[in-house]
Amino acid sequence: MGRPSIGKNGKGVIVVDPDNLCMPDIAELSVKLPAEHFFETCNYKNGDMVKFFNLRKFFRESGISALPEATFSHDHSAAIVRLIRFKDSPYVVLYVSLPHVIFDGTAIAAFLNNWAECTRNLNNPEYKLKYPPVNDRKVVRDYFNTVTAIEPPHTKHFKDLGAESLVKVPSSVIAALLLAAPDIPAFEEQHLLHFTAEKLEQLRQDVDKAQTTNLALAAVLTKTILQANIQMFNSMPTWSYVMFPYDCRHRTEVPMTYSGNLSFSAVAPLESQTVLDESYKEIAQAIKEHCSKVSSEYAKSLIYTVENEIGVLFQAGISLCNSPDTSYVGLTNLRYMPLYSIDFGYGGPEILSNGYFIREGMQRIYSNKQDGGIDLFMNIKDDLFEYLKKSDELLKYADIIF
Repeated sequence: MGRPSIGKNGKGVIVVDPDNLCMPDIAELSVKLPAEHFFETCNYKNGDMVKFFNLRKFFRESGISALPEATFSHDHSAAIVRLIRFKDSPYVVLYVSLPHVIFDGTAIAAFLNNWAECTRNLNNPEYKLKYPPVNDRKVVRDYFNTVTAIEPPHTKHFKDLGAESLVKVPSSVIAALLLAAPDIPAFEEQHLLHFTAEKLEQLRQDVDKAQTTNLALAAVLTKTILQANIQMFNSMPTWSYVMFPYDCRHRTEVPMTYSGNLSFSAVAPLESQTVLDESYKEIAQAIKEHCSKVSSEYAKSLIYTVENEIGVLFQAGISLCNSPDTSYVGLTNLRYMPLYSIDFGYGGPEILSNGYFIREGMQRIYSNKQDGGIDLFMNIKDDLFEYLKKSDELLKYADIIF
């Protein structure tokens, strides 16, 4: 891989020097326990069991308390791959860590799927990817040069919220500050909820059958997490934030095969008292009002904010969390990611877990191939989860795996 650097204009760039590549770190690890020791199960139907891999139990009991995180601070760290084998078990763990500065959102899935496709065709030295990735950011620059930026409402919200305290940083040094900062740290307090397809549809019907499943689920989580917050902190937060991503590839002329990050955030700032008072149907509609009105013009404005107004990012960062002042659902709903298509050609695989470690409050949805339901990974602190898992409304639809 290339190495991050600062260009003459003060912007961050990735420099690829064939004589000085940042090479990946690849190794195998062994665990003296069978993989099944770390399995959790829940009933499906006809006596069948859905299996899950308990990441928390793995780090507690496997002898591997942590795995390395990708970084650009030294050689052999731009991509980290660990193949973990277990005692007397056909299962393996494939651990892939890539730095956020290079891969994000759909790009991670694209990378894995391209890797899988190449693996399936190892015996054909002439094989070329059917849909080769577009790696040149010029396609993004050229497109956004035709777009007029429009500031999204949530950017103005955070500016107004921190009007007296926004950090002023010259834009010429922002890239250097971001590149000097550590990559996204691991967040260890992760929990897994499983929704069968039937329960997920029941949830949608109960909330509002005219809405999407994503919005119905977001509405339930928004209220139940706020209620857990109030119990934990014994106070009413002023704001309840809901964050959804959107992928510009679906809304622009940028090729779908573009390999870089082109995902942006839409944030719904909802008054917490209103969330408590309103029905799930009304909450879903409010989230839709805020998060569905997205555009390339908003995306260009967000690019400008990242590159020139780091104080706004800081204000958003301290707001989008669970605290006495704010409640947060970061539903980075990546069901459009083609993870279900990953197949390394060896009779499967059964994907039992997809861990994505990022900041507190973030949640990711993955399809579960075993029963057609979904897995919801929640990065929520253990003490808050103790209140959340007692929610009758949530337990009506979800099985708590760990």
